[in-house]
Amino acid sequence: MFGLLAAAATAPPKAPNIIFILADDLGYGDLGCYGQKLIQTPRLDRMADEGMRFTDFYAGAPVCAPARSVLMTGQHAGRTFVRGNGGAAKQTLRPEDITVAEILTDAGYTCGLFGKWGLGEENTTGHPLKKGFESFYGYLNQQHAHNYYPEYLWRNNEKEPLRNVVTHMGSHGGYATKRVDYSHDLVMNEAMAWLKTRGEEPFFLYLALTIPHANNEGTRGTGNGQDVPDLGIYKDRDWSEQNKGQAAMITRMDRDIGSLLDWLEKTDQAENTLVIFTSDNGHHREGGNDPKLFDPNGPLRGMKRDLYDGGIRVPMIAWQPGTVPAGTTSDHIAAFDDVMATACDLSGQETPDGTTSVSFLPELTGQRQDQQAKSHLYWEFYERGSSQAVRFGRWKAVRKPMITGDLELFDLNTDIGETNNLAAKYPSTTAKAARLMDLSHEPNPNWIPPKKNS
Repeated sequence: MFGLLAAAATAPPKAPNIIFILADDLGYGDLGCYGQKLIQTPRLDRMADEGMRFTDFYAGAPVCAPARSVLMTGQHAGRTFVRGNGGAAKQTLRPEDITVAEILTDAGYTCGLFGKWGLGEENTTGHPLKKGFESFYGYLNQQHAHNYYPEYLWRNNEKEPLRNVVTHMGSHGGYATKRVDYSHDLVMNEAMAWLKTRGEEPFFLYLALTIPHANNEGTRGTGNGQDVPDLGIYKDRDWSEQNKGQAAMITRMDRDIGSLLDWLEKTDQAENTLVIFTSDNGHHREGGNDPKLFDPNGPLRGMKRDLYDGGIRVPMIAWQPGTVPAGTTSDHIAAFDDVMATACDLSGQETPDGTTSVSFLPELTGQRQDQQAKSHLYWEFYERGSSQAVRFGRWKAVRKPMITGDLELFDLNTDIGETNNLAAKYPSTTAKAARLMDLSHEPNPNWIPPKKNS
């Protein structure tokens, strides 16, 4: 008996569950705890009060697919395989692209994905069931995910018909003429059902929500792409229907995340579950909503598709009662690629070779003295003539077009809005930024920078 007690006393603690919640096109200033005044987000604000709010956390890219590729592979945008929204062939992870889910599966986790994937479709090497997830429900294709009332969602390898009727516009786009099943609600219900069937093994839930991304096809003829079943507390506001819908989507998401956190506490799993909430990139100006009303980028410059901070700096809240210090704010500089090393630390795995990932677990657990600072963060973007950016400490540089353009240099400690270009004043710092950009970009045949003008 004494031997059993001794063995129990020395047994390693159970690896924590991990829930990673990713909003879609949610801006840095879209939550109350990040300064939002008009849209109500009481549960995410409470999550921040009970956990840690990051002020300097960055998405992997200013648009969907590359941001998710950086998140899954632990490689920044100059190294990860998927570097833009470029169609199925360019947006499919290869067998050699190791994901966070594959690492966690090897560590004994059960991994489930609910929501939007965007890194591999049916019968491809990038399908989620081939990238470490044992359960999947939602959208494979990001254009399909524009529609909150689609004709079907995927359950693992099968299309599951819904009661909606869609008039098609291209292979995946379309607008719903009969609206019954709201995809966000279905995704949340399926995620909760999956959680309730977990056994003793640790789990990784990747909850990739589509809110508040616009349906750019919208309700045809009205220009309203902010699809939501009801406008809730905003229905009588003196706003456009699009702005009411934008706010209602965010508040609906907030409610559902609150329900998930309540369930964790009710089932005594909160203390052994790390929950992280963030967004895939900055806010959008699509579907008819007016960003001027809500000020969704707060003090930042730019939005989705920009490499200024408004396009890539995102809200991030971490919550794990008893582990993540409550009511704390962190200015630790980190990005999506760092999730890989953090997950490896949590699960006792080695971080794969070739990543650009630095674990932020010491920061999460209040051990800031042990936290490794990251040398630099890097992004590149191939739309709008191309651009690249780097952040190292207080300094941020943007180059347009990438490789050949002139650099802008900003001191984020004194100029968070990136309004004062200091490149001429600090030539050595500007040269360092250029070197970091050049070293961070690795050639990829699918993503070719523009040629220098002769």
